[in-house]
Order: sequence, then C-alpha cells, then structure tokens
Amino acid sequence: MHGLAIIVPMVHERSSERRLSQSSYAGDIGAAASAPAELTPESWSALLSPRLAYFAGVARTEHVTRAAQEMQVPQSTLSRALVRLEQDLGVDLFARHGRTVSLTPAGRTFLASVERALGEVERAAESVRADADPASGKVAFGFLHTMGSETVPGLIRAFRADHPRVRFSLVQNYGEAMIERLRAGELDLCLTSPVPDAPDLVARRLDEQRLRLVVPDEHRLASRKRVRLAEAAEEAFVTLEPGYGLRRITDDLCQEAGFKPRVAFEGEEAETLRGLVAAGLGVALLPPPAVPRPGVVELTVTGQRAVREIGVAWLDGHPDTPPVAAFKKFLLGRRGRLLPE
Repeated sequence: MHGLAIIVPMVHERSSERRLSQSSYAGDIGAAASAPAELTPESWSALLSPRLAYFAGVARTEHVTRAAQEMQVPQSTLSRALVRLEQDLGVDLFARHGRTVSLTPAGRTFLASVERALGEVERAAESVRADADPASGKVAFGFLHTMGSETVPGLIRAFRADHPRVRFSLVQNYGEAMIERLRAGELDLCLTSPVPDAPDLVARRLDEQRLRLVVPDEHRLASRKRVRLAEAAEEAFVTLEPGYGLRRITDDLCQEAGFKPRVAFEGEEAETLRGLVAAGLGVALLPPPAVPRPGVVELTVTGQRAVREIGVAWLDGHPDTPPVAAFKKFLLGRRGRLLPE
C-alpha cells in the first residue's frame, strides 16, 4: 500500500538586485573557461566563453571604443579578444568601417545564440543570488509526514515573524529518503527520526514524541488507559513500510517486549494506519495525532520507554546561505519545545 509525499510549492517573491559591477566583469569572464569542471580545454564552450560578452557588447554598440568604455575594459583588450574570437571560429563576425563595425551574416547568426546563452547565465546568477539573499532567500527543508499538519507550519510561522520574506521549498518524506536528498544537495536541513549518526552528517536532537498503542474502539484493550506492549504480542500490527524510522522503532520496541510483530498491513502515512486501526484491521504504535481520530483508542505504553527522538540534520562541511543559517539557528533554539503541546 503506497501513499504520496506532499510537496508544498515554494512561493517566489522577487529577484535580488544585480550587483555585479562592470569593472569586475573582465576578471569574471576571464575565469569562466576553467570554472565548469565538466568542460574540457578543447571544447567550444571553454574556448569561446571568455570572449562572448565582449562580442555582444561590440555588436550592440557597433563601435569598439564605445563598447570598451561601457564595459570599462581597455580598448586594446577588447580588440584583441574579437580578433582571437574570429580566428578561433574561422569566420569574420564584423565588417570594419573605420571607427565603426557592423555584423556580417555569420555575426548576426552567432549573436542570436550568444545573447540567449548570456541571458541564461544572467538568469542563473540572479537565481542563486536571490536564493542566498539574507532577507528573501530560500531554504530547502525536509521533514517527516507526521510533522506536516501542525509542527512544521507552526515552526515556519514563528520563524517568519522575524524573517517575513524568506521562502521555503518543503519536502515531506521518510527519514532515509530525506537523508539521501540531503547528501545529494537537494535539501539544506531536515527534521527526521531516528536522529542519524553518520560521519558525513551533523545531527542535533531537538525533542521526543511519546508513542501510543492505537487500538480499535471496540478492542479488548480499549477500556484501558495504559498497557504493556507485551499484551499486544498476539495482535496483528499495521505499520509503516521498512525504511521508515517509525517502523524501525516499532520493531525494536516489540523485540524489547519479547515478540516479533505480526504485520498485516504496511503503509506510508501514520493517519492511514490510524484509519486501518479504526476499521478493525490491527493495532499500531503511533505518535499522537494532530486531531483526535474517531474509532480508535490511544493507550499509554508502560514498562519501556516508547518514544521517538526528533532531530535536525545537515551535511557536514556544507556552507550555509544566510537564510539557511538563520533557520538552522532558529531550530536549534527550539530544543525541547519543537513539538506542539
């Protein structure tokens, strides 16, 4: 039985203002050829990219001196770059007319693609700068399904009281899947359980949830308030699928109580499991619901520490943007009071 992870779409506000000065441009494009690791020295991209902006600037003004002034580079540097570009391509891009130039047919064809390429670079630069903006940047945040209805909305509301324009890309999933996305660079932070212990991750315990044995309201144990887990040894269990942290905790607690649970149904959502319990299809170990569910009784487990620890994790050595650093500090400041009362 499978469920769907809920992805809350992020809301974009505005791009950051362009702050790249023209005077820094020559150095930036000079380094561009060696920047992308996947480019080989023989590739056209590596060969031509440092001179494309010079070409577009001269094509726009049709005047080398004027273009050099606008781009704040020496005219000799600009002229040499254009000559080298034409030599590399083996075609004339400009027709020279004294102090002015005009594009050849080959130049006009080349300019259309160059302008598209430079536009993509400009948009990519604006996007990453916007995501890192301290006031309106973006945080990619993952969390468990059971924290989506109440815990995470409350956390974000509290955080945005002081950071009202910070944007979030929210991902709900089970713990191991979020750790994979964290390692892939798709998430900045995640709330997960159990708290991971891995050399490439940093994790901090923030809170814990007491787990309850959930039984149908007409079950033989429904009249009780407390129960030892061993008393449910003969029951059919409905659980999350293997790989989920809560499944691992369930298996461990049952083993500690002296039995292996007889699993009748597996799912991906705690509330789906509650529905199966209400239908009389088994019992389950679950954290408290955000809203009480009719048809079930939730019993306190005694005789063992039936809890799940909730922690925040991030990739070790991964630099934080200002909005990520601010949200991480906020979460660490909620230690012991992460979850709603």
